[in-house]
Amino acid sequence: MGPVEFIVLAFPEEQLRVPAVEAVLGLRKTGNVRLIDGLVATKTAAGEVMAAEFDEFRELHGLLAGRDVARLIGPEDVQEAADLLDRGSCALLLLVEHVWAADAAVAVRAAGGRIAGSVRIPVERLGVA
Repeated sequence: MGPVEFIVLAFPEEQLRVPAVEAVLGLRKTGNVRLIDGLVATKTAAGEVMAAEFDEFRELHGLLAGRDVARLIGPEDVQEAADLLDRGSCALLLLVEHVWAADAAVAVRAAGGRIAGSVRIPVERLGVA
């Protein structure tokens, strides 16, 4: 298995933006990432936090079907993600495997090594568009 990452993709309203969702989830179709679990988290204008399964959304229905799916995102993950959200916004919570790196991960483990960590660097920090 390749490296696994928990990603929070925030949207400025309490509603998912379908074109953005389709672009992100299109990565799954390329085979570069494998979607292991996912939820939609909403932080209402009043500050209430709610989580919903993908199947509750027409544009996400059936996305998490199949044998590779595991329900690993829990309430504490939802709350941690909600702490990143502004009131009146929502987010896709995704647990993905980086399939493209699986061969390297296998080779590292076979050599007695391990993936000791990784850091996601926001594009704003890179100074590129």
